[in-house]
Amino acid sequence: MARSRLLVCAAMLLVSPAARLLCAAAPDTSRGDQLLAEYFHRETAQLRDACLADIRTIDDWQSRKAEYRRQLFEMLGLDPLPERTDLQATITGRLEHPEFTVEKLHFQSRPGLYVTGNLYLPRQRDGRLPGMLYVCGHGRVVKDGVSLGNKTHYQHHGAWFARQGYVCLVIDTLQLGEIEGVHHGTYRHDRWWWLSRGYTPAGVEAWNCIRALDYLQSRPEVDAERLGVTGRSGGGAYSWWLSALDDRIRAAVPVAGITDLQNHVVDGAVEGHCDCMYMVNTYRWDYPQVAALNFPRPLLISNTDRDRIFPLDGVYRTYFHVRRLYELGQAGERVGLNITAGGHVDTQELQMHAIRWFDQHLRNEPRVIEKAAVKFFPPEELKVFAELPADQLNTVIDETFVPMAAVPPPPASQAAWQAQRDGWLRFLRERSFRGWPAEGQPLAVQPALSVEHDGLLLRAYDFQSQPAVPLRLYVLQRSGLARPELIVLQPLSQQDWTNWLASLPPRFAEALAAEQTTVAGNDEQGADGGQAARRADFAALPALLTKFPWGMAYVAPRGVGLTRWTADPKKQVQIRRRFYLLGQTWEGMQIWDIRRAMQVVRGLDGMQDVPLWLQAEGDLAVLSVYASLFEPPVKRLDLYHPPTSHRAGPAVLNVLRALDVPQAVALAAERSQVVLYGVDAADWRYVTDTAQALGWPQQQMRFRELPAKTP
Repeated sequence: MARSRLLVCAAMLLVSPAARLLCAAAPDTSRGDQLLAEYFHRETAQLRDACLADIRTIDDWQSRKAEYRRQLFEMLGLDPLPERTDLQATITGRLEHPEFTVEKLHFQSRPGLYVTGNLYLPRQRDGRLPGMLYVCGHGRVVKDGVSLGNKTHYQHHGAWFARQGYVCLVIDTLQLGEIEGVHHGTYRHDRWWWLSRGYTPAGVEAWNCIRALDYLQSRPEVDAERLGVTGRSGGGAYSWWLSALDDRIRAAVPVAGITDLQNHVVDGAVEGHCDCMYMVNTYRWDYPQVAALNFPRPLLISNTDRDRIFPLDGVYRTYFHVRRLYELGQAGERVGLNITAGGHVDTQELQMHAIRWFDQHLRNEPRVIEKAAVKFFPPEELKVFAELPADQLNTVIDETFVPMAAVPPPPASQAAWQAQRDGWLRFLRERSFRGWPAEGQPLAVQPALSVEHDGLLLRAYDFQSQPAVPLRLYVLQRSGLARPELIVLQPLSQQDWTNWLASLPPRFAEALAAEQTTVAGNDEQGADGGQAARRADFAALPALLTKFPWGMAYVAPRGVGLTRWTADPKKQVQIRRRFYLLGQTWEGMQIWDIRRAMQVVRGLDGMQDVPLWLQAEGDLAVLSVYASLFEPPVKRLDLYHPPTSHRAGPAVLNVLRALDVPQAVALAAERSQVVLYGVDAADWRYVTDTAQALGWPQQQMRFRELPAKTP
């Protein structure tokens, strides 16, 4: 493959300078990858250093705890909390063992959201017993194409707790239950709209656990004041969501389910996890803050020393971070760390330490454990449903679990519009773009290139969008033009970048090649295949700029062009996931880059009072709309083929909980002229109805058809 590419490149060197530029840079992806690694390191360190940094006394903690818990509910899609509807708990069968009974049951945590489980009841009971919720990890059990639920894989835990004198409920998870829902939305099913919706399957698991506690408390065999939770792997994560959210948990042992952002983002542990492990990190927490919400209740963090997806160093950091809070509160003995030998496996040593922790804190009677955790039943005997319920919503719960904002009616008055507008902008700042850097950071603009050719001048300027994100702005205009009448800024997608380079006149291409402006990971189809029309659009610009006193500016936001990282699709998916672990999205940070490019353009000599237009296509059209809302108004927005919803468009954190693309365009149209190209006007009725209701000038919102392309 490498040799064939070199041969192709050698042939292209005989063709054109533009082709030479494309070829010379294509194999080099190291610069973008290195910059990205530095960026993730910086951002992760920032969140690590901020985690609980303002907690210096227990009074500090007590004053903030309620708000922290509210934030966690929100980041799991549980604010507002769903209605606690009737559980409709149903027992479908029983299994007998000399030491315990198993009840096969299901309940509905909300109508249509079924939770299947097995309840293990000790035969010998003297009064009410402590109740244990065991939450399963990812252990798929399927026979003849039928899912039996991961509760059957983890049955030995339920039986073991029952044999030790606990009532233990083992519940299936959404992904691997008898009704198989989805945990792997972003990286396996391309459901990046989960981020725009503010949805994570971790929220479903947390809610199912909360309702499981409701069920346990309803049982006459259970002491409602002595409830514990444990589980390993995914179950370890769900254990700490539940114990952080619900004070009914009096002791918790998350096993192989806790580590920090450094492990997930910098060290790459995220690549071994599904979306159910993560909240939508709106408020930009590091994970010790989740564990801290257990204080002052007993918490044992349990792990093995060679777990590749919960590495030991991150487990230690999390423990010591949380221990500081417990020690501030004179409760150091209530937080513990248990490390045993092994990889990511369910070891007997981990089980022993867990039961001793619960004995100490729920039974107040530490004892020698003599019985081992073993499986007693064929998995199919523990299955709950003979036939799956027709009204189940498990398989589509991502569509409804987090409410999406309804399309509002056109504003009835200017005052109503102002309230709506200000609320939307506040929401965007606080819950969509909280991950942006602080305003006012230096741009550090430096001239990088100035080349004249055939009556045109191409200049390039390097600037800092933020630390570890250097970008370059290109400005093309007529030679000798001191002050353009207008300047149009166009953000480029990767395909746009490729087409733009391919369309440059030879002298400019040679200058860029001489500058060694590498094109990291170019699309291999860039110079052909379906993009000729787009390249023609770029190629027509020199003639236009020769005729009219205008300027064109181009910026490739992060991840595109000079800063493009690896072209491996699987790696790109994991890069996008890292952004949302940091309370950002890739697209949301590209909006910041467009804002910074706007600032650079307006700061160039002779450009301060020149009207600025924004022009973009597809998803970048939407990103440009948002960028325009947080900078001084632009004269005009030219938007080509923008998607009508974030459901099909760019991922912007939480945005669908407040507004969608047409509402964002309406916000822009109040400030700037907006021209939509190649769209169905009916899809944009909210904008036109708002403009009409508020009496905006007719030119504020226009639609234009694109000319038919000549074959």
